[in-house]
Amino acid sequence: KSLSRSSVRSRMSLKPPKAYNSLHKGALIWDPKPLQVKKIFEALKKGLNEYLEAHQAELDYLSGRHKDTKRNSRLVRYFFPFSLSPLQKQIRSVERYIRKLEFHISKVEELYEAYCIQCRLRDGATNMKQAFALSPSTKASRESLVELYKNFQECTEDMCFIEGALEVHLGEFHVKMKGLVGFARLCPGDQYEVFVRLGRQKWRLKGKIETDDSQTWDEEEKIFIPNLHEKFEIKVTELRGLATILVGVVTCDSINFFTPKPQAIVVDITELGTIKLQLEVLW
Repeated sequence: KSLSRSSVRSRMSLKPPKAYNSLHKGALIWDPKPLQVKKIFEALKKGLNEYLEAHQAELDYLSGRHKDTKRNSRLVRYFFPFSLSPLQKQIRSVERYIRKLEFHISKVEELYEAYCIQCRLRDGATNMKQAFALSPSTKASRESLVELYKNFQECTEDMCFIEGALEVHLGEFHVKMKGLVGFARLCPGDQYEVFVRLGRQKWRLKGKIETDDSQTWDEEEKIFIPNLHEKFEIKVTELRGLATILVGVVTCDSINFFTPKPQAIVVDITELGTIKLQLEVLW
């Protein structure tokens, strides 16, 4: 247990404290969410592996092209033995990116393995506390309970630190506004405000329905930093002069956004789906 904890703390000390917003000195330790962390870890690892497979396929294609061109480039190699062709430079660039991806995946796996160890130790401390609580109270049992409580708190703290470290490896979500869909509900001249929140991150934008049914928005793209515990909250209101009318509020889980391909998201803003919001998310 002590070896696991020291390795966790040593990794934490390698990063600046601001990177770990989940826990800081003097903050209350919130309860870790192992099931949520597991879901995000699996989605993250799947997305990273998809990125790796795509770039490996690109490398295979470029390597095949390079073999074909080598047969016709003996004269060039004779006069310029140390120069790299554009194709060779592209191959080396892809190889470097693949190594970065492999390191990223190994780091995520290492953090999650440490997280699982602390989670099992924490569960064990909980079970032992329950067993001692059922036994007759003695001085030895009370001392054991104090020690178990200390171990429980330490495991909880380590899990929070690892969750913060894992969040650093989640990347970015580039969210693009594609517009509202409402058929007869959207009329020329209507004005709407869309408010998107992810934890403390906020995006507020206003749009107008034009006479040709097109839409103009004062902002089209926003970058969000994913975290383990927060979902996207989307609120749409209609602006009528000085008054505002709530159209709907919905939440959207980000677990499906960890994929190399841009995701087209259509969210029902009203219960009957008469007004929908279209977004595009690129991870």
